[in-house]
Amino acid sequence: MRCRQCEESIPVTGCTKNGVCGKTAETADAQDKLIQSLILLSDGSLDKKLDADIQDDIDRRVVDGLFMTLTNTNFDKDLILRTFDENKALTNSLGMPCPFCKAGGHPKEGLGIDSYDDNDDLRSLKEMLLAGLKGLAAYYHHARVLGYEDRSIPAFIRKALSSMRKELSVDELVALNMECGSEGVKCLALLDKANTETYGIPEITKVCTGVGKNPGILITGHDLKDLEMLLEQTAGTGIDVYTHGEMLPANAYPELKKYDNLKGNYGGAWYEQKKEFASFNGPIIATTNCVLIPDEEYRGRLFTTGVAGVTGVKYIPADENGNKDFSEVIECARKCSSPEIIDDKDLIIGFGHDTVLSLADKIIDAVKSGAIKRFVVMAGCDGRERSRSYYTEFAKSLPKDTVILTAGCAKYRYNKLDLGDIGGIPRIIDAGQCNDCYSLVVIALALAKAFDTDVNGLPLSFNISWYEQKALLVLLSLLSLGVKDIMLGPRLPVFLTPNIVKVLVDTFGIKVNSEVNVDLKILEIE
Repeated sequence: MRCRQCEESIPVTGCTKNGVCGKTAETADAQDKLIQSLILLSDGSLDKKLDADIQDDIDRRVVDGLFMTLTNTNFDKDLILRTFDENKALTNSLGMPCPFCKAGGHPKEGLGIDSYDDNDDLRSLKEMLLAGLKGLAAYYHHARVLGYEDRSIPAFIRKALSSMRKELSVDELVALNMECGSEGVKCLALLDKANTETYGIPEITKVCTGVGKNPGILITGHDLKDLEMLLEQTAGTGIDVYTHGEMLPANAYPELKKYDNLKGNYGGAWYEQKKEFASFNGPIIATTNCVLIPDEEYRGRLFTTGVAGVTGVKYIPADENGNKDFSEVIECARKCSSPEIIDDKDLIIGFGHDTVLSLADKIIDAVKSGAIKRFVVMAGCDGRERSRSYYTEFAKSLPKDTVILTAGCAKYRYNKLDLGDIGGIPRIIDAGQCNDCYSLVVIALALAKAFDTDVNGLPLSFNISWYEQKALLVLLSLLSLGVKDIMLGPRLPVFLTPNIVKVLVDTFGIKVNSEVNVDLKILEIE
């Protein structure tokens, strides 16, 4: 085992015995084998003219397979190995011989992309690319579930995976990473279209974090279609549905908030789930990544679906049309008591780019008058390290003429602070899930156009918190757009070598956060 894909990875070496996330070495090795099968399947199918159905199946396998290996998504080793075997069989059936078969064996345990490069810098760039591809696959999965596709995106993923087996230069791999970022912008735009055309443009919405007296079902992750199906099936049952973590923004979509049984949001970011899932008392549905191996206290009430999986936890499959039957979850809820209250606050959400741009004149006037002097993008992921209190302190320390633009679960570090507003413009503008980072890009580009400059010429700073691979895809997307001087934390990825860090610093001005008072000066926030 040698896993160093997320921010929690053990410094220098990565996780080598067990993952900090809780996955075993055996599960990590199974994930390595799955990735190898995706690389080989991509390489073998790249220049072949295949039947459309077979090509669709390959694209689906590559996208969903990468998503399964994203941090805190799937801990079911047996399922991962079955998926590997299916991919291997498909590769062989298409007449694409596996090079490991020729060598007398299949990928060995612990054999990841390390097998392709001895050069540390080349391997570092390939690991960054693989992380970006996992994020890209996750976002594309969400769009495809809603029926929105762009064949060029999985085609790029297969091309980039195939490159893992090639001897490429540093310049070629940097270019591939930038291309991954450009594909990320395209994919985020596709997902934004999928969400808004399916569920409507998010509205400014007040979401309660308290609880009711009815039994409830808690849904976590990112999949809006799963939430929609659950709301339909629980309507009129006397069972309330609560969102958790990255599902909070769902409360702002008109086609979802119309359901009376959508009660509100329960709890905070993903890393607090063991405590919060226990106190919720009812069943929990994990739809995507951000699920942890459960404690026994609530294991029997946890259900997974989609790409998520945990050994010994009930899995809810989709039929051939994508429909899911949540009746077992509903029956479980009927036998449970109502949730225990954690807090009782109101969160203001729903500031997607359409909503913010409808306020553009007001925002521009506030900037011109000096009422707003700076915007700070504090998007990305939250995590369990104590050092992440930095982001709470940073938000508290911002001058009162500063507006925070956020998306992702990083906001749970400061979205319950009373930071007030500037002339009716809230000082925390919450664009939604990490999936909605595209909104922040659209807002920034619109402001740049209004002030006849580029993004780097705006009174705009970036202090981004990362944890996993979707955040790295967002970073690559920003870099591909030419955004510079991004501050990143709480630390840089373990897989980046000193030489590659130097490239990022020299080319893009990447900075690592340190202390709040120091970083405010670096970002020229006074």
